[in-house]
Amino acid sequence: MSFLSSSLRVPVALAYAGFVLVGLSAGANGVLLAAQIDDYGVEKATIGITFFTFSAGFMLAGATSGALINRLGTRLALAAGGGAFLAASLYMALRPSFVWFVIVQVLAGYGTGLLESVLNAYLAELPSATTLLNRLHAFFGVGALLGPLLAAWMLESLPWTAVMLALALVSVPLIIGYVATYPRRPLGTHAENEPGDGPKTRLLPTVLRMPVVLLASLFLSVYVGLEIGVGNWGFTFLVEEHGQADLTAGYTVSGYWLGLTLGRFLISPIADRFGVGATGMTFGCLGGVAAAAVLIWVAPVFAVAAIGFVLMGFFLGPLFPTAMAVVPNLTADRLVPTAIGVMNGFSVVGGAALPWLAGAVAQNVGVWTLMPFALILALVQIVVWRMMVSRWR
Repeated sequence: MSFLSSSLRVPVALAYAGFVLVGLSAGANGVLLAAQIDDYGVEKATIGITFFTFSAGFMLAGATSGALINRLGTRLALAAGGGAFLAASLYMALRPSFVWFVIVQVLAGYGTGLLESVLNAYLAELPSATTLLNRLHAFFGVGALLGPLLAAWMLESLPWTAVMLALALVSVPLIIGYVATYPRRPLGTHAENEPGDGPKTRLLPTVLRMPVVLLASLFLSVYVGLEIGVGNWGFTFLVEEHGQADLTAGYTVSGYWLGLTLGRFLISPIADRFGVGATGMTFGCLGGVAAAAVLIWVAPVFAVAAIGFVLMGFFLGPLFPTAMAVVPNLTADRLVPTAIGVMNGFSVVGGAALPWLAGAVAQNVGVWTLMPFALILALVQIVVWRMMVSRWR
């Protein structure tokens, strides 16, 4: 962070820590599902209701984050997101009834979504935003890699509620840090008097009428669907199509997620060094994703397919944060937080619908269709990205 002034380094470091926390929560929740199913005596399909209630809260955060930032300021909006995360985690640590466990996921999703949207919006307006946002999302990957290990270790001797208590306690110093170091107002408030964008503008309806923001939302929705679809069904693909043992397939999927994290740390700085901007870097990464999908699809041996999985994750890595970084090119400064919130909220739609579609196709046609499916989604993203670039202001 040497290119940042000293006054920005602590807020940026706290933003990274916030995404580690979000990643820890996401990674740990996957491990906790089995313990929660046993504790509440419900089936997998029933516990799956929590995915929808969490997503509802996450989408609500995306729809309201811009208004909250403009009314409350960056500092209080982050405090609200952290407070919602803290309250939801503490309540789950008390082991509520199953009905309330399902309902509180709305609050958990809202807190998580608000933290993500506000931190994305804050970093998007700083110098070298593309690099900062890639690092931000890379730290999510760090948390997601550590979360399952932490949860599995704690479950050896403690109930699943102890993990929720640990997540709640970790969030407390972060909330204090946000209140102590973040600015009251968003960085873009100087733009309030831009023509056609007065202070009385209704932010959300204005953003939803902008085709370029809707294209960006579609781009991220397809991206998240591809990322989660390959992450969720890659294990089954490797077992059924390549005849791999569960352990080997599991390690390969872990390599996919590790590749995604490394891509977010490495690709943007390399692109900067060679003078490649966000547009060219994104096209290059999408080409890499498409090539990796073809490589895995036609791979004659498992080793080649395994390399393809790591490469696919590597090239997927920068796409989400880079799309966030270019939002100031899409809309007026005052609308940036709302646009980022809408994009972040819409992304969960693809994250739910497209992996479901991939599973349905695999069930009826065969799991070999996973890579053609990924290839099609990569090509769709290339088209949408091209349409976005042509509309930049």
